[in-house]
Amino acid sequence: MDWSALTLSLQLAAATLAVLLPLGLWLGRWLARARFAGKALLEAAITLPLVLPPTVLGYYLLVSLGAGSPLGAWLLERFDLRLTFNFLGLLIASVVFNIPFIVQPIQRAFEAIPAALTEAAAVHGLSAWQTWVRVELPLAWPGILSAIVLTFVHTLGEFGVVLMVGGSIPGETKTIAISIYDRVQAFDLQAADRMALLLLVLSLLAVAASFVATARTLRR
Repeated sequence: MDWSALTLSLQLAAATLAVLLPLGLWLGRWLARARFAGKALLEAAITLPLVLPPTVLGYYLLVSLGAGSPLGAWLLERFDLRLTFNFLGLLIASVVFNIPFIVQPIQRAFEAIPAALTEAAAVHGLSAWQTWVRVELPLAWPGILSAIVLTFVHTLGEFGVVLMVGGSIPGETKTIAISIYDRVQAFDLQAADRMALLLLVLSLLAVAASFVATARTLRR
């Protein structure tokens, strides 16, 4: 078992959630309420990581963030900062390819809240912040929880984008998914089987826990 790769994957998933959850809450709610020209195009751009092959997305991220790009060259020259083949590069890539997994469930959850409820809250003297905390968040919680679980599990299992942007550097960019691939390439199927089974169990438990929590929330 490659515990270092598993630890790195868990750290990446947690860091990705820490970055994306506030963004997803704001963007998901805004998209659920906003009406403007070009909204469909923005939603299509958010959905794009779902339909692009991971290697294509990883390639464009590598080209955009690498030392040969204007941004990468400027950051390297001014701050000695690299955005590829390190944990920071993995995090940036993870945030990009997980955007639809966090935004779409949250958007749908807020869209399902009747506008009459928020209007009634305003009539009863609740501020916008109080309405958000006491009315909207509890009602949208099942969708938010689904977004959290989907993002976390998807980060654990992502392979193509991570490999393109981070490579396979032990202890720095070698995630559990890449470690499984490396073991298969080395014909160490026993080790690959153990890691794949662990990833399967973790994903299953996370999704099952999400369903149970959502069901309890809806019953309450």
